[in-house]
Amino acid sequence: MKIKILSLFLLCCTMGISQGEEENVKQAIVTFFEGFHAQDSVKIKSVVADGMIMQTMGRDKEGNTRLRKVDFSKFLKSIVSIPDSISFKEVITKYTIKVDGPMANAWTDYQFWLREEMSHCGVNSFQLMNQNGEWQIIYLIDTRRKDSCQ
Repeated sequence: MKIKILSLFLLCCTMGISQGEEENVKQAIVTFFEGFHAQDSVKIKSVVADGMIMQTMGRDKEGNTRLRKVDFSKFLKSIVSIPDSISFKEVITKYTIKVDGPMANAWTDYQFWLREEMSHCGVNSFQLMNQNGEWQIIYLIDTRRKDSCQ
């Protein structure tokens, strides 16, 4: 009986730690998007590891799936240079987060709005690492589509 109670206690403690880390991973992504929407490259870089890799996947005009590498520094420059007259927002509609020690994956469904109209939707897949107690984004890939957006 004592062993069962101890096992249950340890399981609950482990689940609590995991859920806490999932929340910390989510917060890193929230911070990334706060910086994105504020066009604040310093805030974005605060949760991004050196050498971060970015890619995007979508269809070309012929309907073929294409993978494109995105230069992170060019991405930052493009975000901060968007004129104030152009409104944009990426709305995360769902988070699925998995953590294993110092590694995490976050799968986030999103809708991207441009000038108050939905431009496209898709999924972001973030890979993160915990370095010295801080979750840092090391890889980001997304899909983009115009159909089946809700």
